[in-house]
Order: sequence, then C-alpha cells, then structure tokens
Amino acid sequence: MKIDVIIPVYKPGAELFTLLDKLENQTVPVHRIILMNTEDNLREEASEHTGHKEENVGTDWKKMTEGVDFAARYPNAEVHHISKRKFDHGGTRHQGVQYSGADIFVLMTQDAMPVDSFLVERLTAHLDGKVASAYARQLPGEDSSEFERASRIFNYPETSRCKTLADLGALGIKTFFCSNVCAAYRRDVYEELGGFIRHTIFNEDMIYASAVVKAGYAIFYEAQAQVIHAHNYTNIQQLRRNFDLGVSQADHPEVFGAAASESEGKKLVTGTWQYLKERKMLYKFPGFCVQCAFKYAGYLLGRHYRKLPHSLVKKITTNKEYWNPL
Repeated sequence: MKIDVIIPVYKPGAELFTLLDKLENQTVPVHRIILMNTEDNLREEASEHTGHKEENVGTDWKKMTEGVDFAARYPNAEVHHISKRKFDHGGTRHQGVQYSGADIFVLMTQDAMPVDSFLVERLTAHLDGKVASAYARQLPGEDSSEFERASRIFNYPETSRCKTLADLGALGIKTFFCSNVCAAYRRDVYEELGGFIRHTIFNEDMIYASAVVKAGYAIFYEAQAQVIHAHNYTNIQQLRRNFDLGVSQADHPEVFGAAASESEGKKLVTGTWQYLKERKMLYKFPGFCVQCAFKYAGYLLGRHYRKLPHSLVKKITTNKEYWNPL
C-alpha cells in the first residue's frame, strides 16, 4: 500500500529540509512527497510550441534551494508551483491529491514537525473499515506561551478517540474536528465523497470531516502520532485568524449550524483557568481574557461579514486572495 505526503508550502525556510529529512526516515516508508509551493509573483507563460501553461520556478523557492541539489537530496519529492492569487485552502490541497496516486495520503503543513519516526505508521494504522480519516496530536514548541500550551492540551488530549455521528450529542462541533496540520486520508472514501471543498477561506478539513461523519464513516484522533506545531499569535493576529474562522462558519451553516462553536470557547476558558491555577500562574489570566476578547471579536465580525464594507473585510482577513473574483 502506497502512502504519499502532500504539503502546501509558502516562503519556506531551512525547517522544510528538517521536515523532509524526518519524513524520509519513517518506519513506514513514504512513497512520494508532493509540495504545493505558493509564490507571490509567479507568472504563468504559454509555451511557444504547445500553447499550454507551463510552471515556472518562483524566486522564493530558488532562494530557499540555492546551493542545494534538491532533486538529488530528495528523489521522491516533487514540487508544483502556483501563484498566490490561485491558492485556496481546499482547492490547492485537492490539486495536490490529484498529483498523488497513493491509496492513502497525508496532509501536512510546512511548520508541523514529526516528533519521531513513528508518525506515519501510527497515523495510518486505523485507516480501514469505517475509519476514513485520522489526525495527529499537536504539541507546543519550546517557545510556546502558556496560553498556547493550554490550548494544545484542550484541543489535543492524551487519549485517542474514534468519532462517529453518534458522538454529536456529546462532542458537539468537536465531532467534526480534524486538522490538516497533520492528517491522513483514505483515497477511496475521499473520491466517494468528492474530496475537499474547492473554494474556502478556512476549515476545509472540518468541512470534509463533517461529510465523512454524515456518510457513516469515522474519524480517528491518534494521540500517539505527534507533531510539534504551535503559534504565539498577537492579539491582532488572533482577531484576523478568527475572522476567517467566522467567515467559514457563516458560509457553511450545513456544517456549523447544528453545533455551535461558542460552547467550545467557554470550555477553553475554563480549561485555561484550571491550567494556570495548577501552575500558580493565575496572574496571567487577565491577559488571556484580553486575548479571548480579540478572538471573539474577530469571530463575530466574520460571522456577520456580509454586513461589513468590502474594504473593511479585506483589511481584516488574513486571506485577501479569497475575496478576489473567481
């Protein structure tokens, strides 16, 4: 059985080499690594001979690989370059899936670092029967804030779990939770259900996961498959990120309408209070409340983006290309 890894890439640094090296040394071999590299100023040019569009190598990629024989170092990796104006969270990943012919494919981000060589083995171990997708546990980095550490504990607990439609009453929106920071998919189910939505600002993984669950399949959270992935966002960055989250939920009531996300936010506040209390850090809680206020403000603005001026929407969003005409 072949397993491919698909990674959207944007302005990569040396950490990409570390990630690729770790993927090359997994206990279950990776067949191909497909990199979907987004470039700011990439231009497509028509071939003089065929008239077809040809891929160009972007300047960011050239800079990152300067002095490195990339093809020789990573013979099972392939790079596809797309312009930033064509990037889409769902569409670009779906395009990467089309380049793969593997039975199972793993979606990752360039800043998700495998903890050990067992990541692919553990992540794909349950993909049979009714289990259509599996996602990994995300751990904080050494420089992560206490708020980020509490968030990781809340969203990625120590215990694995298989989630089905029967869990909707108990788990609510978390039933559909799955993260393409590091997740594995069965191709047969992916093709059966039509794959990732082709145009979305955010949450392509949860939108697909909801289709998986509603079709009678299961999603497996594998706590022993682990990657280091965390961000210390500023309050403004939290607002902008949560604006896009709110937009995705407003655009997909069929997914998020039946199970509100606000209750999960309340649970995170309670969990963070307990986390800080146990570590005698309650003096940090007011700062966390300020961060929550920015996140919730962004979320509410996103949920009601249709009432906002287009110019304001473009200023707040982290994904300006999404708002350009198709």
